[in-house]
Amino acid sequence: MLRAHAAVTKQLDAEMLSAHGISLSSYEVLLHLEAADGGQLRMSELADLAVLSRSGLTRLIDRLAGEELLVRESCPSDARGAFARLTASGSERLSEARPTHIEGVRRVFLGHLSTAEQQSLADCWAKILPDDDADCGCASPRSAA
Repeated sequence: MLRAHAAVTKQLDAEMLSAHGISLSSYEVLLHLEAADGGQLRMSELADLAVLSRSGLTRLIDRLAGEELLVRESCPSDARGAFARLTASGSERLSEARPTHIEGVRRVFLGHLSTAEQQSLADCWAKILPDDDADCGCASPRSAA
């Protein structure tokens, strides 16, 4: 499982960098922000969704903010809290990268599995994931990313 994950993500990451100048992790962060209410999330929520350490997310957010794909904002009700918010430029880059990502997932991963195998795999993962991850907002295997 880990070797397959590493192989798939390595290839998708290389394709995203080559075609759009953003890493797979950057794409994922932008995707989570796009899906969030108001295009923003608390940094801690974003780290959990993107499965990154807090320090790893901070470095990634700094890079994305430097490219003006998102902005970091202080939380008005909690001085210790911070939000990341998607910018218009970030939304545009995400839209440009989405077809590349979807096609890559289909070709590199889903294309090797029949519809029945995809469903079996989804069923197995649903048994393994904690209940709070069961509805992560990810698309079903049939919708391809």
